[in-house]
Amino acid sequence: MQSVTITKHGTPEVLALRRKPDPAPSAGEVRIRTRFAGLNFAEVMARQGLYPDAPPPPCVVGYEVSGEIDAVGPGVDEALIGQRVAAMTRFGGHADTVCVPEAFSFLIPDEMSFEEAAALPVNYLTAYHILFEIRRIRPGETILLHMAAGGVGTAVLQLARSIKDVTVIGTASARKHDYIREHGASFAIDYRSENYPDRVRDITKGRGVDLVIDALGGGDWRSGYSLLRPTGTLVAFGFANMNRGGKRALLNIASQFMKMPLFSPLSLMDKNRSVAGVNLGHLWDEQQMMADHAAALISMYENGEIRPQIDRVFPFREAAAAHRYLETGQNRGKVLLKPG
Repeated sequence: MQSVTITKHGTPEVLALRRKPDPAPSAGEVRIRTRFAGLNFAEVMARQGLYPDAPPPPCVVGYEVSGEIDAVGPGVDEALIGQRVAAMTRFGGHADTVCVPEAFSFLIPDEMSFEEAAALPVNYLTAYHILFEIRRIRPGETILLHMAAGGVGTAVLQLARSIKDVTVIGTASARKHDYIREHGASFAIDYRSENYPDRVRDITKGRGVDLVIDALGGGDWRSGYSLLRPTGTLVAFGFANMNRGGKRALLNIASQFMKMPLFSPLSLMDKNRSVAGVNLGHLWDEQQMMADHAAALISMYENGEIRPQIDRVFPFREAAAAHRYLETGQNRGKVLLKPG
């Protein structure tokens, strides 16, 4: 088995290709020969030493793969061997062979490519969970979406189009505005040159938004909360603002924590607002919920409502370049890794 290994915390150069014997599936597991593996900001933060759930280095991270089942463990139907699947992995996904519980592998339709399948689990499950489990978005509502051109951002834009008259205000650099409009953004804000809270207030005529989807953290959580109208919800699902220069920067981390808002039940009650958090890795035990989400997403794919967008594919040997590409915000859509 070949894997992309984080040898120690640091810049992308700490990544190395390592080999070890292929794993054998345990009871209830399937083994997948990886065609493509998704790269997410969580894995970038893990490399930097900023993701507390990640195993200590040396370690292999990665939350999602696509490929073919080539072996099954005790208790699993052997008829699954040879099936095309997308799968969630609890780290370990940046390898050419992975073992996962059967419940976290999802059969994919013939028309879905392996590239699209690898882009589906993390980004689209996160977006679906936020929109339809946490907020239960309704017709006519308005969303403020940060990092709108990223993997989760693209998924939110596409999924929001399935609800009538939903307005999405997306923040992204100016060069990505055409992309996010193409995928469903009603308004595009250049966060580098515009004061986005003021622009949101102008767009909404001072009423604010129903939902803020924020992977930035720090002071942006405070700004997003201030933009909520009554019954509005702030959903935090990442802390990208801790990323600076490709490695852990303690002063920046401390600064971002100091900018975080403090919420109390009394203030939430007084303002009729709510705050929620999403960490897909901590929903690992919610197998039925994740299976239901995945089934809904695959159905939406078959109906043409969603279509994962692949920005770039990097071979395993160029994993450092892939990390650098993602953490500097160059991507529009999904970044993938390919074994071999």
